[in-house]
Amino acid sequence: MTSPHSRTPLIDMIKGVACATIVWHHLAFYGPMSDIAQPLAPDLMAWLYDYGRMAVQVFLVLGGYLAAASLAPQGLARFDSAGQQITRRFVRLVGPYSVALLLAVLVAALVGNWMDHPSVPGAPGLGQLVANALLLQDIVGEEALSAGVWYVAIDFQLFAGSVLLLALVRAMCGEGRVRHAAWLGRALVVVGTAMSLLVFNREPQLDMWALYFFGAYGLGMMACWAVQAPRAGGWMAAIAVLGTAALALDFRARIAVALVTALALAWALRSPRWRQWQGFAPLVRLGQMSYSVFLVHFPVCLLVNAVVSHIWPQAPEWNALGMLAAFALSLVAGQQLYARVERHVPTWTSALRWQAGLVGTGMLVAVTSSLWA
Repeated sequence: MTSPHSRTPLIDMIKGVACATIVWHHLAFYGPMSDIAQPLAPDLMAWLYDYGRMAVQVFLVLGGYLAAASLAPQGLARFDSAGQQITRRFVRLVGPYSVALLLAVLVAALVGNWMDHPSVPGAPGLGQLVANALLLQDIVGEEALSAGVWYVAIDFQLFAGSVLLLALVRAMCGEGRVRHAAWLGRALVVVGTAMSLLVFNREPQLDMWALYFFGAYGLGMMACWAVQAPRAGGWMAAIAVLGTAALALDFRARIAVALVTALALAWALRSPRWRQWQGFAPLVRLGQMSYSVFLVHFPVCLLVNAVVSHIWPQAPEWNALGMLAAFALSLVAGQQLYARVERHVPTWTSALRWQAGLVGTGMLVAVTSSLWA
């Protein structure tokens, strides 16, 4: 169950734009096509390389907004079991995630012998496969099997932490103190957001933990409560004060993006006009399948990079067209992953099957690679 404003065409459209930006950032970041095509549009390539990743902040804010809308639209946890919520989230994430990583392992093995480039992952080890399957790769120091998968682990940490916090507050306050529990839950989120923005997000060594990213996520939760409130002035002011204080203490472009996103989201979704707007249909559809596109685009781009760089190693125009083709094929592959895996109601059995397939396929690839070496 979600609140009336938790999912709108506007939110899906924003997710679609952010998803497309991330795909193009990775196309610019992971060559060799972008290296060869760079002279055709050097400023655009530089912008995508340096700033395209800022779209992650948009996803963090939206993630916080949707989590608050689903879990506690009025600040009080409205779910029965914290364990059930966390389990459901994990299973929902790892189904398409495991499929995409399996494809990444297979594509890396396929192109590894005919494209010598740093963007091609090596043959995985058992520890690396298990860590990636369990969303623990950065925590235990294992290399990710695909670009951007760190975000999936962080998303799960942020969601699980929010569930546990809200459940703990409700348990402490009891059923008879509903208003107190709602106030305390929201207050603790504000405090956590402030601590993240002012302290934890300034420590790069913490970037494998939710504490580092909770500032943007918490701003999204606060934006949700601004939308739900009879009057939004207090919440909007709180968002603005926290974000401005964080930027005054230590200016970070990523926090500026998160702040603007949270304020704009709260303002737009309090407006009946924007809530009812149906958006631009292609971007709305992309937003709906953005998770699948985000997961699967790296192996698709890696494969296209290998083919284009092998056939036209020094042709800027063909490599630029290759980048366009990689983007288009990423959307096609994402739509298939969304339709065949993500849209289906996940179960522990299906999630474990895909995780086992990932680990088994990865070990087969590793053994085969060692025999051919």
